[in-house]
Amino acid sequence: MSERFDIAVIGGGPAGAATAIRAARAGARVVVVEKGSHGRDKICGDGLTPRAVQALNELEIPLDDAHRVDGLRMIAGKRERELPWSNGDRFPAHGAVWPRRRLDAALIDAAAEAGADVRFGVEGEPAFAVDGSVSGIRVGADTIDAGLVVAATGAPGKVARMLGAERDPNEPYGLAIRSYVESPRHDDALIEACLTVKDEYGTWVPGYGWMFPCGDGTVNIGVGALSTMKGFKSLNLNRLLDSYRALVKDSWGIGDNLERPRAWRLPMSAVKRHGPGWVAIGDAAGLVNPMNGEGIDYGLESGMLAADLFLKDPISAPAEYDRLIGERFDDFLQTGRRFAFLIGHPRLMRAGLRFAVGTDAIAKITLQVMGNLVDADTPGAAGRTMRVAGKTLGIADPLLRKTRAKG
Repeated sequence: MSERFDIAVIGGGPAGAATAIRAARAGARVVVVEKGSHGRDKICGDGLTPRAVQALNELEIPLDDAHRVDGLRMIAGKRERELPWSNGDRFPAHGAVWPRRRLDAALIDAAAEAGADVRFGVEGEPAFAVDGSVSGIRVGADTIDAGLVVAATGAPGKVARMLGAERDPNEPYGLAIRSYVESPRHDDALIEACLTVKDEYGTWVPGYGWMFPCGDGTVNIGVGALSTMKGFKSLNLNRLLDSYRALVKDSWGIGDNLERPRAWRLPMSAVKRHGPGWVAIGDAAGLVNPMNGEGIDYGLESGMLAADLFLKDPISAPAEYDRLIGERFDDFLQTGRRFAFLIGHPRLMRAGLRFAVGTDAIAKITLQVMGNLVDADTPGAAGRTMRVAGKTLGIADPLLRKTRAKG
């Protein structure tokens, strides 16, 4: 059996749902295949940056069910700073915490309401034409023809391998783990990030620990680490989470985990994100900030962009998508990956983190970086600082890679 759609989306998370919402509202015929069930959980920190809030506003998704947060508390050793999200012209002055069970359900429901054909419990993979272009998707023994296939599959897997869109093995990636705990501070107005985390042996870990209040009696607690650290392959994430828990137990008044801690991989690169008949969006395109592991906002933006470009010109959409995503994010993400190699050196990491929160001015720039508020269009001190950092780290990159920790 063969069906025909304008756009076929593989994956029903935020990125895939954003594509479907945008395209279906404009009258395109869209199908979304999602291997999970409706309301399935996605392991995540659940934090939404002001950039993500803006994208959700653009998609007209009400945030009534989310817990609003007004800023970030950054901790580095004994230094602590509380900073509000900047109230600039580009993004809202607040973020949110919205557990993925509810966020993803709200987005995919909006896609269905817009007219997208959403199919749960279904695995899809690219279908190829004789000339090697992607002509649609295969679902079991059936084929769905489509003018554009959108890979919104998260961390690279089978679909990425088939498309040649795997993670670049020469670039860093991350691992993270999270659980939920009850806390009297569940409705705190700030999310908290501890930039100085150690494992059970006292080894400094390039990454951070977080407390993201959900506003429903619970807090999302988690830690993430970058692959640039020495001993990364033997890092025990459960013990790292336990070490971080000990740091925040008293200040947050937390008890036992409400569920088993779950870990996930954070892709931070992709060797390819488009080809004839297809694009990769969100995590599947490596659009994850190496400096905080966040990618929901990039997923929403890239999904909307893919839909808009297809609606404008289906033939040029894949190449134009790659070009515009590159212009918007590539320099910043490349700087982030080089920074990951830098903080893989413990001495440099300690000095850098002290600097990152040392003054209000520098801390505000760190806030913008941690909030995914920096890209090619960022004005002011943050934009200038990241451009200078990009050039400096570009010069140092060969040495940083040569001296990187091995395993």
